[in-house]
Amino acid sequence: MADKKGSGIVKIAMNLILTCFVSGCIIGLVFFVTGPTAKAKAEEMKEQSMKNLVPDADKFVAVEGKKDTFIAEKGGQKVAYIIPTAPKGYGGPIKMLTAVSTDGSVIDFVMLEANETPGLGDNASKPPFRGQFKGKKLENLEVTKEKSDKKHIQAMTGATISSRAVTLGVKEAVEQAAQMGGK
Repeated sequence: MADKKGSGIVKIAMNLILTCFVSGCIIGLVFFVTGPTAKAKAEEMKEQSMKNLVPDADKFVAVEGKKDTFIAEKGGQKVAYIIPTAPKGYGGPIKMLTAVSTDGSVIDFVMLEANETPGLGDNASKPPFRGQFKGKKLENLEVTKEKSDKKHIQAMTGATISSRAVTLGVKEAVEQAAQMGGK
């Protein structure tokens, strides 16, 4: 009786090992087949995001040694820098791209990935909040709760942490652009 029970456990273990091996092979095959397509789609989405940030640019040149950092050019002339940042928001890192003009002012930003609270922090990617950044320079990239202060960035009601995180991300991008040659 004990011998039959022992061989039953071995049989179950072998079935589990075989099932895991077959499942692993299927997952690996699916990844191998779809991986290049997913990578190409991600590159296409990044290119489209950059084009949306700097619509008049006709070329985006990767900056050597800086991951996902680009110089936007129009007619061979630098018009902007596109810089990635990932400040820590309320729900974790907020991956974003910010376009900074060569004079050091913010053109626009896009949030690529964020896990902010729906209806509060996720509003950072929408026009009322996002529109405040256009044309701002480094000295004006501070969050304020003062309604009369139009010089700085107005915090979103109920989402101060997200407001500060996005502003920090944009500010970091402006600082990096200044180091790369922007004013």
